[in-house]
Amino acid sequence: MVVLRVIERDAPGAKPPAVALEGVSIAYGGGSQPVYEAVAPTTLRVAESEFVAIVGPTGCGKSTLLNAAAGLLKPASGAVSIFGEPLAGLNGKAGYLFQQDALMPWKTALENVAIALEVGGVASSDARKQAKEWLGRVGLAAFADRYPHQLSGGQRKRVGLAQVLIRHPKILLMDEPFGPLDAQTRQIMGTLLLELWAADRKAVLFVTHDLEEAIALADRVVIMSCGPKARIIGDHTIDLPRPRDVSEVRLDPRFHALHKAIWSELRDEVVKAYGGAPA
Repeated sequence: MVVLRVIERDAPGAKPPAVALEGVSIAYGGGSQPVYEAVAPTTLRVAESEFVAIVGPTGCGKSTLLNAAAGLLKPASGAVSIFGEPLAGLNGKAGYLFQQDALMPWKTALENVAIALEVGGVASSDARKQAKEWLGRVGLAAFADRYPHQLSGGQRKRVGLAQVLIRHPKILLMDEPFGPLDAQTRQIMGTLLLELWAADRKAVLFVTHDLEEAIALADRVVIMSCGPKARIIGDHTIDLPRPRDVSEVRLDPRFHALHKAIWSELRDEVVKAYGGAPA
């Protein structure tokens, strides 16, 4: 059975969510330009230690909501809070992994990971020691001296993951992080992400176009409608057991049942986004 969650106010004394978007809307334009409301007032909460994936058609505002949670975008209305505190400016408790590589081409893998600590004032020797440990955790101990152009797409993504996680953020914001990779490498990276996440279970908000990826990774899958005025139209609990192997969990009959149920809601929105009539 697929569970459609109803968003409720927190009970008295309950822990505040790691991320709370309360009635957040996103609009562009104004003044001499017409206003385009990309996202209608939307409420979304991610609990501490919870892995939430957002799926929806292209251009529906998934990344826009993620940017609001990161403090990169100011909502037109509503409020964003992080662990119960209003977000003012950049979200300093979050690590952000983008779709495109954010590695410096003139630095080695080791240097790219170490700089994440060095900019925060950590001594270079200590930063390099921790960077070496993190490269080992992502399976790249033997590639510390390679430059980004000497690494495969999957290896560069591992360096980027180490670069984010070395700072020990309490929240991970991930925007199609494995999008550019081939299907096999995406599955490998997904399993690696789950292994690293299981160590301390950070709150994760993960944007993807791939419904199978969302189900394989997440505790909840949130569906957004097509835009303009995109909104959340579904919120499904993923009751597959953990730990999970991303390639093997797709063989589970429960996985197929979840996929069928969620796709039945998502399909019409995808069709609308491409200018067709709902099936």
